[in-house]
Amino acid sequence: MKDALAIHRWLLAHQVHHEIVRLPRAMTSVRELPDLLSVSPATCVEVTVFEVTTRIGREPVAVVSTVGTPPASGVVGGIVGARRVRPATTFAVNSVTDYAAGLVCPLLLPESLPVLVDERLSRTTQVVHTPTGERRTALRIRADHLLALVPGKTIGLVQSRSRREPATFPLAG
Repeated sequence: MKDALAIHRWLLAHQVHHEIVRLPRAMTSVRELPDLLSVSPATCVEVTVFEVTTRIGREPVAVVSTVGTPPASGVVGGIVGARRVRPATTFAVNSVTDYAAGLVCPLLLPESLPVLVDERLSRTTQVVHTPTGERRTALRIRADHLLALVPGKTIGLVQSRSRREPATFPLAG
């Protein structure tokens, strides 16, 4: 499993200013981060992993958004042209991300995992917080620096499925 030290070393190697924050108590999910740090949910970044079923088969898809605006499975399904979308199981999240479920950092995700990034994150340069895969630490980093390092496709997650055409987004490598 990846951890704060792996993320810290990787960010240092990329010369990105950041801070690993020690939390006052352990968290089990990124949803606890706003309360633990006394910050807005709009400044806490989470990764939600979905299992999508397409004509090709079932594939995981990661979605990077804020705790304040989590992705709707119907919108994700419309974007990737899926027949069915459901949250991935804890085992699947752990397996495909190499992070503990609920504590997935958007950095160091496997290249084979398709990643969608909520475009609202790209509209800010403010400091955001994200899990590190560990229960007692979080990463503090500017949103624009984080997104420059996240390999993914930036998309609008607020439009309804009926108003959007499926995007060309390859799920199978």
